This record gives sequence, structure tokens and C-alpha cells, in this order.
Amino acid sequence: MAVQHVPHTVEQLCGTGLDVYTRALRAGRIRSEDAEETPCLVDFGLLHPSLDDIRWLHPTAPAVALPRLLRTFEDHIEDQRQLEARLTSALEPFIALDAEPESVEEAPAITVLDGLERINAAIERSMRDVTEEFLAVQPGGTRPPEALAEAFPRDQAILSRGCRMRTLYQHTTRHALPVLAHFEQLDGDAEARTLDEVTERLFVFDRTVAFIPASGDRSMALELRHPGLVEYFATTFDRLWRLATPMWPQAAPQPSENGITPRQRAIATLLVEGLTDAEVAARLGMNIRTARVHIAKLATTLGSRSRAQLGYLISQSAILDPEA
Repeated sequence: MAVQHVPHTVEQLCGTGLDVYTRALRAGRIRSEDAEETPCLVDFGLLHPSLDDIRWLHPTAPAVALPRLLRTFEDHIEDQRQLEARLTSALEPFIALDAEPESVEEAPAITVLDGLERINAAIERSMRDVTEEFLAVQPGGTRPPEALAEAFPRDQAILSRGCRMRTLYQHTTRHALPVLAHFEQLDGDAEARTLDEVTERLFVFDRTVAFIPASGDRSMALELRHPGLVEYFATTFDRLWRLATPMWPQAAPQPSENGITPRQRAIATLLVEGLTDAEVAARLGMNIRTARVHIAKLATTLGSRSRAQLGYLISQSAILDPEA
């Protein structure tokens, strides 16, 4: 069964066409039937019918075919230039009517930032440009003093421009002295609240640009400028903020109920879900030793003598439903 010829350009001459044209050059001619599967050779003028016998095709010398093909390309280019001129002439009167044409250099809606250097540089630019509000989610426990010292000039510069700064931490940060000292030194409209669990790290500037991690080790990040995506993350922050407990400038107490602290209640919820001590610690932003101390206190409060019994007592108690 004959193979169907696939159309192509002359500079991408098919293998069969090359073979037929080579044979025709060597023999001085080739039967028409031998070139039926390569109509491209006739189309491009590399083969032409014999004037004496139409059963034969004669090859066009390469030195003759090349100038002809180049002239064809030049004619095509000239046609495109004339089309360009006509389009320009047709649209030029309307350009003056567009007082604010879209910038061709407009920032992309989503940018992948690879490497801490690029990530930090992009965040630094947004921090310099912010004029109204900076929202931040900082998961984990206390932040390293050196990181806070590095962040202080940037945070203070934002506040000095009259911006509002709101930060969400986990409850494990509530009594972290370096974090509290950081806020005490800041002068401006800065607030902080805490939750048992928060999202991954999130920065939102003026509700126009947001940054989120794009890898587990935070070596890649996404810079988001799509209005829908930025609004989604800003709304998520707002909802978490309303659920959070004030930490700064005035800390709200976390009262115990029936001898169970809010921290122990959060741990109890995760234990019932079947999480290990390490997973509980990671979710709540604490080290595993602290998590085990809270688990031991919870077991003592409920009178549990084993891990299995603790899970049962939690499920049977009302600590996960304090309004019951």
C-alpha cells in the first residue's frame, strides 16, 4: 500500500523526494510513475515533464532551481511587507484614540521564582512598593532572632509609610520572646494573631501581589499577580484572621475549660485523627518534646494509662466539643 505524501516546505525535502531527485540527476531522467509518491518535486520545480514523452520527468539542475526558489521566497516576503504596510495604515488612526494602551511590559499573572536569591529579591521589591497593607502568614514556632533582626528595617519602613501590617502565627509563637521583642520595637500599625494551625507561608501586598511556596523546601515560590488568585488568598487570610486569637498589641487570654487548655484540645483533635507525636508537633509548629509534654499532661488529666486508652477517653469526653 502506497504511503500518503505529507506536505512540507522545500527546505525540508522528504527522504523519498531526496532519493527520487538524486536518481533523476544521476540518470538524467526518471519515469513519471516512479515519482508519483513525491509530488513535491514537481510542485517545487525540481522535476518537470519531458516535452517529447510525458512518461518521463527531467530534473531541473540545482544551480537553476535555487535562484527560482529564492525569488519565490523574496516575492512572498514582499507580499508580507505590503500587507504589514496596509495593516499599519488601517489601524494607525485608531491608536490615537486609545489614551491608555496596554503596556507590552505588563508583569505576568504567575511567575515561578527559582532559588532563594530570586525569591528574596522579588519580595524586597514588593515591600518597597507597598503603600497600604501587608498581610503575612508565618507558620511554625518562634522565628530565629537573626531573621527577625534582618526583617526589622523592612517592617519598620512599611509602617513608616503609613501601611498596616497584620501577621498570623501559630499559638506556639505566643510566648516567643524574640517575636514579642520584635513587635515591641516596631512603631506603627502592626498587629499579630495566632491559631493552632495556619496555611503555608503567605505574603500579600496591597491585595495586588501575593507570594506562596512552590516546593516543600521553599527553594521555589510563585509570585501571583492575577487579581482572582490574589483576592482568593487575601480572603483566606481575612477569614483566618477573624478566627485567630489576638497576640499583639494586646494579647487575649486562652482560658482553660475543665482543666483542658486550648493547646491540649488542639492536640487531642489531632490524636483522634490518628496522627503520630511527630506529625502533631509539625502541624502545631512545636518541637516533638513539647508535644509529648502536652500529650502527657492531657493523659494525666483524663486518667489515661496508655496511648490507646487516651484516644478512647478523648473520643468519649466532651473536650472536643466544649459547648456540649
